[in-house]
Amino acid sequence: MAHDHHIPRRQHGHAHGHGGDTDWAAMAALLEAEAEVFGPAYARALAWLAKEVTEPGLVVDVGSGPGVVACLIAETFPGARVVAVDGSAPLLERARARAARQGVADRFGTIAGELPAVLAELDYPADLLWAGRSLHHLGDQKAALAAFAARLAPGGTLAVLEGGLPARYLPRDIGFGRPGLQARIDAAQEDRFARMRAELPGAVAETEDWAALLAAAGLKHTGTRSFLLDVPAPVPDRARAFVVAALARAREVSADVLDAGDLATLDRLLDPADPGSAHRRPDVFVLAAHTVHRAVRPV
Repeated sequence: MAHDHHIPRRQHGHAHGHGGDTDWAAMAALLEAEAEVFGPAYARALAWLAKEVTEPGLVVDVGSGPGVVACLIAETFPGARVVAVDGSAPLLERARARAARQGVADRFGTIAGELPAVLAELDYPADLLWAGRSLHHLGDQKAALAAFAARLAPGGTLAVLEGGLPARYLPRDIGFGRPGLQARIDAAQEDRFARMRAELPGAVAETEDWAALLAAAGLKHTGTRSFLLDVPAPVPDRARAFVVAALARAREVSADVLDAGDLATLDRLLDPADPGSAHRRPDVFVLAAHTVHRAVRPV
């Protein structure tokens, strides 16, 4: 979705303390599946950052969730200590387990607490701070960016992943139901996102000019790039399972706003016995774009 998690949910994105009624432990497998399928786009974004951030000592993943991207960070920067920060202790437990499985536990740590204040617990300033769709969970985004910037070492880089393009999994016309189903799901998600932002403690409306917001935090904007994820049909089993889970989540959270026809279409897409379902149809794909905004703290 434009703001942008690809799995629609009542509270957008990674846990950080404003989880509302969301059971983040129950969501963990879905969050992991999403990040794993989108891993190639994350990897390209990190490779782009690595051209500017050479041999960092400390990299912090702000709003890390279950640690998929944090472990990609550890892979991208083999000499760095990586700290995953999140408001959900169960998700951080999964992050530590993943780090152990991938052999990076000796340089991988976690901090649980409310952003941005919990960043004060870092032992020393970060050379790279990655905020992957966590900033929009904080009511005052401008103040949060300033707090992020304050935790950077001189010359350190802040990377903010916000925006991009909505994920697409199906053709516009799938052969039944009204064409354009995913566009209508996106519209419902946009409304839900706006309500989520408005209800955050201390919510402040901001024009999403990320270069200007980064400059207001005292940083020098050094570039913005978007990274395409393109998994064409026929998708591998892991991607298909993710698409089914994402559509199921969309059905759950949009049931009160989609019309009866769209709900019936989703029911068919989720029925494993239906030849036209996402479980079986050959035209399922995954296509999306992530946008990363990069800025540096002046020396």
